[in-house]
Amino acid sequence: MQLAAIIVSLVLTAVGVALLGRAVAQFVRFFKLGAPVPAGARADNPWQRSVTLVREFLAHTRMNKWGVIGVAHWFVAIGFLTLPPTIINAYGQLFRADWTLPILGGFLPYELYIEFIGTMTTLGILTLMAIRLLNLPSRAGRKSRFAGSTAWQAYFVEYVILIIGLAIMALRGTEGALHHVDHYEPAYFASYPLVQLFDGLSVDTVQNLTYLFAMIKLGTTMIWMITVSTNLDMSIAWHRFLAFPNIWFKRESSGEVALGALQPMVSDGKPIDFEDPDEDAQFGVSQIEHFSWKGILDFSTCTECGRCQSQCPAWNTGKPLSPKLLIMSLRDHSHAKAPYLLAGGGKTMEGEEKASEEQLAGVPAAALAEAERPLIGTLEENGVIDPDVLWSCTTCGACVEQCPVDIEHVDHIVDMRRYQVMIESSFPSEAGTMLKNLEKKGNPWGLAKKQRLAWTKEVDFEVPVVGKDIEDLTEVDYLYWVGCAGALEDRAKKTTKAFAELLHIAGVKFAIMGGDEACTGDSARRLGNEFLFQQLGQQNVEMLNMAFGEDADEGVVVEKSKKKIVATCPHCFNTIANEYPQLGGEFEVIHHTQLLQHLLDEGKLIPVTPVEGLITYHDPCYLGRHNKVYTPPREIIAKVPGLRNEEMHRHKERGFCCGAGGARMWMEERIGKRINNERVDEALSLNPDIVSTACPFCLVMLTDSVNGKKGSNSGSAAGDAKVKEDLQVVDVAQLLLDSVKTPAEPEGDGESTEAPEPAPAK
Repeated sequence: MQLAAIIVSLVLTAVGVALLGRAVAQFVRFFKLGAPVPAGARADNPWQRSVTLVREFLAHTRMNKWGVIGVAHWFVAIGFLTLPPTIINAYGQLFRADWTLPILGGFLPYELYIEFIGTMTTLGILTLMAIRLLNLPSRAGRKSRFAGSTAWQAYFVEYVILIIGLAIMALRGTEGALHHVDHYEPAYFASYPLVQLFDGLSVDTVQNLTYLFAMIKLGTTMIWMITVSTNLDMSIAWHRFLAFPNIWFKRESSGEVALGALQPMVSDGKPIDFEDPDEDAQFGVSQIEHFSWKGILDFSTCTECGRCQSQCPAWNTGKPLSPKLLIMSLRDHSHAKAPYLLAGGGKTMEGEEKASEEQLAGVPAAALAEAERPLIGTLEENGVIDPDVLWSCTTCGACVEQCPVDIEHVDHIVDMRRYQVMIESSFPSEAGTMLKNLEKKGNPWGLAKKQRLAWTKEVDFEVPVVGKDIEDLTEVDYLYWVGCAGALEDRAKKTTKAFAELLHIAGVKFAIMGGDEACTGDSARRLGNEFLFQQLGQQNVEMLNMAFGEDADEGVVVEKSKKKIVATCPHCFNTIANEYPQLGGEFEVIHHTQLLQHLLDEGKLIPVTPVEGLITYHDPCYLGRHNKVYTPPREIIAKVPGLRNEEMHRHKERGFCCGAGGARMWMEERIGKRINNERVDEALSLNPDIVSTACPFCLVMLTDSVNGKKGSNSGSAAGDAKVKEDLQVVDVAQLLLDSVKTPAEPEGDGESTEAPEPAPAK
């Protein structure tokens, strides 16, 4: 038995180590296929990145959002990293059954640790296996987060861990028996029943069992190593190694997820100058090798856990987009095409082959065929990613928020959209109208500029306009950025007027732009038209800097802290705060709910009139997940007397999109259930009197759904909930205004009190 165990274990070890070494070298070459990233973009602040990596792993900050799953996975992960000494011990036991590690072998803390982690790793993997079996696609169908995952790979990894865990405990049992542990000892607190079981056997039998268990442990380990080394696209296993660099090289050195701002367009690792782009600049992504090396690393790190899929509004409403399946498709395509690229294959900008026929002669036919596939294309075109998948994304960020290994789905989707829009001019036709309106009129509705100020005539107080009523913004506390929807869309205008009136009541000095401002460019950028975003953004940044008294020609620079902007639209808020710095616009931006919360705390707004009813609050994606503003709207609601707040099942970090983000506001939903109907049905399950939000896009989408349901009063689709005829959909500012007392007539010159100072955007 001993000889067979030694031969089997050593042969498998030699093969496994050799193949693993080859696999590592292949991965290094593979990741180099990706495009470079801007200098320092992924390696700035190495200390903070290292702290983030340690924190995310040891605290399992992403995994522990899922309760018992996170705890079980923590023990499995810790076991994988800290139990390798048991492998060394098993090699020694092949040659001498009672062999133990020098020093550590009899060290009680080490013995206790092995007992505890060995046991908990085994229990942890059993827990994860049970959860998978209870949520199989055969049971839950599309609702299973494992739908589309590579089942055999998951089972293989899980059973390998289980076998190794059981082998560790079995070897602990034979070790105790061979060392004559004849009574309970703390060092064998978990394996003592096995010690007793083996103690009744002869010494030869226990020794042979030791050789057998050691062979099983080592053989299973090496079979796993051989399998993953010959399947480089087996990311469900490789994530054990690749997750560490993927987290370390994440977009934000601060440790934040890749949400908020989109990355500037780059070509060959350098930002594109849109005023004078290079002739050979690559606009967006049209081939797998156009993704950066970090993108290629992302694809190979996917664990196929399906957390992103379970939260995706598109997938949950019957659309073809699953963030998980998209990443898996890109992974499989990148690995299948790799031999062709490693041989020097690829196309020039003119579509000519870079490599010669001689260079490509040794490339497998499958890789050559994969190289001919379009990255974006229908099933008939043999595309890697179907256009319906690409255009279903709302960029809500749920996938990025939930991913335990920090994959940057939204950035990759937008990069593919950029090529489709800017080079191929291939995108949903309805979005073309929005783009034309932005180009010609500066707003998505194509309305005249003068209509931006029409709402000011509908309030009974003066709204100062920059350049007309005041010279510049040094005369006020805040610039109120009304935004296109807030100025032009009838439902959103109600929020605008309510917020302006609240500022007036609180005595906050504010002003608005004069109507020459353009859309911030959020929808254009997320649709993929980076050029139009740059155009609109540069125009706004220059206008805003001038409005704040900054003059580049005169060398006048205004500090960021003195350039205060408040916005009622989270999309404007996000763009000005997080993306305009890319264009030279540094402003201190807050959302209107943050300012209102501060005014309430300061006693400058006092809600007194009860607003009766049950209310549920919908988190706007670009306020919540993208900018982590969850508390202010809820605190405002809590201070309005008479309201009873109840959260929807999906809220805060797991909030469900309204369907308007990612330029979907301007596109029709032709596949599956409408996302806004799904969200309203979730709200209606609480039987509320009021549905509240803090975003004009959300307000429009939710109102459209509610009105549609009121029209039929039987649900707009199969399974939809019914709606109360008096159900209101309102912004939190409207709620607050309904409750705030009317101010007394101002005395004296009506000077405002000291300007409030709420926390700015991140």
